Amino acid sequence: MATASFVSIAAAQPVSRADTPDAALNLLMEGNARYVANQPRERDFSFSRASRAAGQAPFAAILGCADSRIAPELAFDQEPGDLFVVRVAGNFVTTDGLASLEYGAAVLGTKLIMVLGHSSCGAVKATVEALQKGNNLPGHIADLARAMKPGIESVLNESGDNLEQRAVIANVRHNVERLQQATPILSDMVTKKKIRVVGGVYELATGKITLV
Repeated sequence: MATASFVSIAAAQPVSRADTPDAALNLLMEGNARYVANQPRERDFSFSRASRAAGQAPFAAILGCADSRIAPELAFDQEPGDLFVVRVAGNFVTTDGLASLEYGAAVLGTKLIMVLGHSSCGAVKATVEALQKGNNLPGHIADLARAMKPGIESVLNESGDNLEQRAVIANVRHNVERLQQATPILSDMVTKKKIRVVGGVYELATGKITLV
């Protein structure tokens, strides 16, 4: 019954702008290039708002940080309805976030998931400091550090400059792997090449997103 319900929801959605994972990634990166160049597409929100009431067909999903300085729809120069965005401080996989991404892929038809980290990430910095110094973070903030520890801990023993940026990249890559291996939905779709999971890092000063 639940499966039939999901199928009916999917059938009612508009047509996606991308029909393959590669096409979805190209749309994202082309949009980011426009954003960096400060040449976004012109939009008429009043005209498109009514059509979006009929349904949604996002071509990509973003697992991004809750940082207020980053708006995925702007950074990728996409319309409302194009991106299915899940946000949590530190852009890591949670049970609820995974369920949302599964829904986006299996029901709404997203072709791509990007785990999007960013420079100067406060959640990453707090996790690095907690791992190095054993800081006692207040309230549930400590839960963020515990959740991010598996993806970040390994870089503490590596040599090199800019530990925080390396930790940002390591955290993104770790969560890309988690999504690629997430059963039962995403791992099967990745194997069948119905969806692709990639990682990116947003540079706050320029707006440029680099794949990692």
